[in-house]
Amino acid sequence: MRGIVFRGNRKLDLHEFPDPTPGPGEVVLAIRASGMCGSDLHPYRAVGDAAASLGLGGTGGPVIGGHEPCGVVAAVGAGVDPALVGQRVMNHHYKGCGRCRHCRAGWSQLCRAGITVYGMTGHGAHAPLMKVPASTLVPLPDAISFEEGAAISCGTGTAYGALRRLDVSGRDTVAVFGQGPVGLSATLLGAAMGARVIAVDISPERLALARDMGAAHTIDARSNDPVRAIHDLTEGQGAECTMDCSGSREGRLAAVRSADTWGRVAFVGEGGDVTLEVSKDLLRRQLTLHASWTFSSIGQEECARFVASRQVPLGRLLTHRWGLEQADEAYRLFDTQTTGKGVFVFA
Repeated sequence: MRGIVFRGNRKLDLHEFPDPTPGPGEVVLAIRASGMCGSDLHPYRAVGDAAASLGLGGTGGPVIGGHEPCGVVAAVGAGVDPALVGQRVMNHHYKGCGRCRHCRAGWSQLCRAGITVYGMTGHGAHAPLMKVPASTLVPLPDAISFEEGAAISCGTGTAYGALRRLDVSGRDTVAVFGQGPVGLSATLLGAAMGARVIAVDISPERLALARDMGAAHTIDARSNDPVRAIHDLTEGQGAECTMDCSGSREGRLAAVRSADTWGRVAFVGEGGDVTLEVSKDLLRRQLTLHASWTFSSIGQEECARFVASRQVPLGRLLTHRWGLEQADEAYRLFDTQTTGKGVFVFA
C-alpha cells in the first residue's frame, strides 16, 4: 500500500509500505477518511535539521502521516474479540503504557512512560490501512459520516474538549481566536451549546466560513483591534469565555485581554509563546486560564454523541475531499490557511 510521508520544506512523498498485520491486542483499520489537521503543517513545513529528522519515528523508517483516522475494523489479532470486524470506529491516536492512571482514565497522551502519537511517531491514517491497539478504538455513531468522524478524531474533538473545560453554555459569549479547522469547530459547537460566538481571524475566507458555522459576529484582526471590538460587542465587559486556537502570541494575548472579569480562557493552539503581565492581565481580573490539549478517548466518544444527538451540521466544516494521489495539491492548498477541513477519502 502507499502512504503519505512528510519530508519537510513543504514536500511529501507517497511511499510504498507493506500491508499491516495485527499482533496480539491489535486491530487493522480499513481507513475510510483521514483528516488534515493544522498540526500536520509543522512536519510539512519543517526546515533544516528538523526537516532532516522527519519521517523517522518509533518505526525505525519512514512514518505515515495523518492522525485523524476513521474507518472500519478489517482484521483483529490474538486476544481481540472477532466481533469487532466490520464495526465503524474512530481512533484515539495515542498509545501509552496502558497501566498508569492517565492511560486508565483515557488520557494516554499524558502517560509519563512515553507515548506513541499515530501519524507522528507511529504509522498514521494517510494510507488505506492502519494498525492500532484495540484499546484505542472509539465507536462511531451511525448518524455520523466517516469524514465527520475523522474531524472528531482530532480537530473537532479538541475544540469540544476546550469548550467543556470552559463549561460553555447559553449564558456565555465565547470569543474564538483563529478560525482554522479547530477554531471553526469551536464556533460550530459553541453555537450548538447555546453560546453567542464571536469569531476572530485574519482570513476573509475563514471568517465567511465562521459565519456559516453560526458565529454571531466576526472580527477581521488585520483591520480591527479585536480586544476593543469584543469589548464594544459586550457593553464594555468582555467575553465570559475566550479561546485561542491560533497558537500565535497576538491571539493568546488578545484572548486574555478580551475576557471579562472572572472570565475563563483556554489556550488550545500549539507552539510559540506569550508574555503576560500577571497582575494586570490575570490576578486583578480573577481569570481562570486553561491549557487544553486535545481530549481523552472518553471525551472523543462524548463529542461524537453530542454531534449526533444534537444533529450538529459538522459536514459544513468539510470544504475539500481528496484522493491519496492528490496529496501534494491538498497540502499546498491547506498550507494557505484559507480553507475549512480537508479529508482524504478511501473507497
